[in-house]
Formats: sequence, C-alpha cells, structure tokens
Amino acid sequence: MSARDDVLARVRAALGGSTTTGSAASGSVPRAYRERGDLAPGSPEAVDVLVDRLVDYRAHVHVAATPGEVAAIVGDLLADATSVVVPPELDTAWLGALGAGTAVVPDARDDPRTPDKLDQVDAVVTAARVAIADTGTIVLDGEPDQGRRAITLVPDLHVCVVRTDQVVGTVPEAVRLLAAHPERPQTWISGPSATSDIELSRVEGVHGPRTLHVILAPPR
Repeated sequence: MSARDDVLARVRAALGGSTTTGSAASGSVPRAYRERGDLAPGSPEAVDVLVDRLVDYRAHVHVAATPGEVAAIVGDLLADATSVVVPPELDTAWLGALGAGTAVVPDARDDPRTPDKLDQVDAVVTAARVAIADTGTIVLDGEPDQGRRAITLVPDLHVCVVRTDQVVGTVPEAVRLLAAHPERPQTWISGPSATSDIELSRVEGVHGPRTLHVILAPPR
C-alpha cells in the first residue's frame, strides 16, 4: 500500500465508509445547520440586522416610508448621472423624480445592451428577490424587475430597492425561496465590489459596482 492509499483509507474509515469500495455512509455525517433563524421574515428586527450588516460592508442604506419617497431618494442619488440603465419591468414610479438631464436606458430583452454600452452608463437601478439579514446579502435572480446579471456588474453605481417583506433571517430561508426558480441565474451582493491585496489594502469596484445604495421600501 502506498502512502496515498494509506491516507485515503484512513479518511474513508473516519467517514464511516468502506476502505475497499470508497463508499461513504452519508447518513452518519451530522448536518445540524439552522434551517431558520429567530428573526421573523420582514420584521423590524430582521431589517435592523440587515442594515447593520450592509453598513458594515460599506453600502449606503436609505429608508423610504412610502413609494413616493423611493422616487425622491432615487432622484437625489442620481442627480448628477447623465444616464441610468434599468431592467425591462422596473417599477417606473421609482424613476419619477429623475432630472431632465438623466437619460433612462431600458435594457430590453430583444435589444440587450452590450458590455461596452453598459460601461458608458453612469448607474443602474433594480429591484431585488430576497435579502438575508444574517449576512447582509441581497440576491437578484433575473426577474424582469432585476434584469440580466450584466447590468448590475458593469455600471459603477448600483441603486437597489429592497422591500422590507423581502428580508429573511438566514441563508437557508433565502435558498428555499430561490429554489422555486432554480433555472434563474443569481447574483449575490454583499456590499460594493471589493478586494484586498496581500497587505490588506482594500480596493473597490474591481469586479462590480464601486458604490452600492440600498433603498429599503415598504411592502408592495
């Protein structure tokens, strides 16, 4: 027996499987992860935890008490933008306060914008599918009000509207919701795009938006 065979045999034995067939007794592996948290979905407590995590990730959080406030916040955030790309079925009321100098660029399914064209717009506004309080993560799954993954990865500024009833406590709760449409491509967002080199120098905007604004909106 070689050293490799000896190591693999010990691993199989530790897993409770056969050292000859390599099959593992999967039933003996403990899987005691939480399926849900203590926070009720959409509760003020869950939203507070989400906000805390988002701020820690250097996202900018805004709270809108009414749909009209959502439009006002979007208008303020994009006051200096000359163009903004939006998914095909975004709530147009959210764009009602945009200035006359901001061109709205729809990303139609039959006329999708190329990466080069997306790189020329200043910002993107989308909705979301679900937000996870524990991890401060927002998930988009390509619904018509969220659009293609590309439109949230190329522009430098992302404004994402999350309804408070979309906030769940834990990752397993979010995964169960997303499992309803496993064919959809997903984008998991935890703050603005960022990375650190070996000296821990943080650089933002390397592989996604440099700036993330999250607007917490009332339930639909």
